[in-house]
Amino acid sequence: MQVAVGIVSNAAGAVLIARRPDHVHQGGFWEFPGGKVENGEAVESALRRELHEELGITVQAAEPWLQVRHAYPDKIVRLQVWRVTAYAGEPHGREGQPLVWALPTELGHFAFPAADQPILAALPVLKRF
Repeated sequence: MQVAVGIVSNAAGAVLIARRPDHVHQGGFWEFPGGKVENGEAVESALRRELHEELGITVQAAEPWLQVRHAYPDKIVRLQVWRVTAYAGEPHGREGQPLVWALPTELGHFAFPAADQPILAALPVLKRF
């Protein structure tokens, strides 16, 4: 399964994370916003669609940053991680999910799915935008 993931940050350098609903795969964990890339859909288009659906923001500019492949016992995911460099709107949980702005140094206080570990490891070297 291919997933478009957005690293959305604010002026203070905090990144936006969301809590996954309990009833879905890896439910209860925190994640970087995004979602499944549909068949025939470009990753950037999926990123824009998912961030609008989940957060109510319009991505104005984004660039590919990292790719992660992870095998769970029940599925293999390929995360296409994009750095969102400009967006319009104020992020809010349109699907009722809690959102938190967290500095990269604070992310260790949140439980993330195993597939997100390479993203967490790489965030401290990501320059502020």
